[in-house]
Formats: sequence, C-alpha cells, structure tokens
Amino acid sequence: MCDLSKVDCIELVVSRHPVVVFSKSYCPYCRRALEAISSFSSKAGFIEPIVIDLTELSNMPQIQFTLGEMTGRRTVPNVYVGGKSIGGGDETTALYRSGELEQLLLKAGAIQ
Repeated sequence: MCDLSKVDCIELVVSRHPVVVFSKSYCPYCRRALEAISSFSSKAGFIEPIVIDLTELSNMPQIQFTLGEMTGRRTVPNVYVGGKSIGGGDETTALYRSGELEQLLLKAGAIQ
C-alpha cells in the first residue's frame, strides 16, 4: 500500500475500489455508516467496502490532515463511493434513509 498521508495515494486507493471508508474501530458514527452500507450485502454482486482503520496506522494524524485538506472533513468516518467523498456517518445514514445510497452504490459498481 502507498503512503495514505499523501493525496495521490488516497486518490489511487479510492479510484480502485467502489467504496472506501476511513474509519476508527471505536467510532459509533463509523459503525452506523458501515451498517448502512452493509445493509445491501444481500444484494447480488455486493462488493464489501474497503475499510481503512486509522487506529492501526502510525501516521493517523497525517492521514486525517490530508483527508481534511481533500474533503474539508478531518473526522471519521470519511466515506468514498465511486471515488468521491459522500461525507461522514450522518450523511451516509441520511443517504441510506432517502434511498440515494443504493443508487450511488449501483452507479459505483458496489452492487452489480
């Protein structure tokens, strides 16, 4: 894996996977976002999100700084669908409730 504290690395990772979630293991907002995404796991062709647990990385502050520069959000979760940041936990669950999350996942190829 490349150095996630660099913009080009984050761009590379999110461009190669339909869904990428920058997360922390103890974060309740992260759990809610992941639950919203995983609610589609019974759909045919569902591709599990790539979850990058920042608590496992020694350069966590630098990664969060870079994410902040890229998205305006230093907090987690930072959810990418189809290479674009869709927000954090509240935004992801709101998209789920409105039905828009499924459409974003379909368009990104996370549901086939």
